[in-house]
Amino acid sequence: MGNKSSGLNAGKALKRRRHVSKLLKKDFVRRLFELKRKADPLRGSSQAKGLVLEKIELEAKQPNSAKRKCCRVQLIKNNKQITAFMPGDGAQKLIDEHDEVIVECIGGPMGKSKGDIPGVRWQVIKVNDQSLRDLRSGKLEKARK
Repeated sequence: MGNKSSGLNAGKALKRRRHVSKLLKKDFVRRLFELKRKADPLRGSSQAKGLVLEKIELEAKQPNSAKRKCCRVQLIKNNKQITAFMPGDGAQKLIDEHDEVIVECIGGPMGKSKGDIPGVRWQVIKVNDQSLRDLRSGKLEKARK
């Protein structure tokens, strides 16, 4: 037989063995101690509202060579600052400093950054309560705040 306890009174030892082996699994530990919710600036919600502090350009990771248009956003709910990607052509012209934006998760693997943008896990979807996609396509004019 193997190393497992066996016999009439082995239940406690088997239960402990199962728990210890579960603690070796990363997914179980993240769920058990709610590590995603604790580390997440959005605190588990899918979208959050924030104010644009500044517009920045980040260099793409190797082997690509480009300047990805991003912005620093201060979340209204907890004053944490995050970097959000501005998707699409000409999006940086539509987003100004001190605009109110809504950000959502980009959807990279396991909540990490997507593609070649280092450390950016969120993207802007609305500017001043108007869809960024509609603003880019010309369906909407940008509202003045």
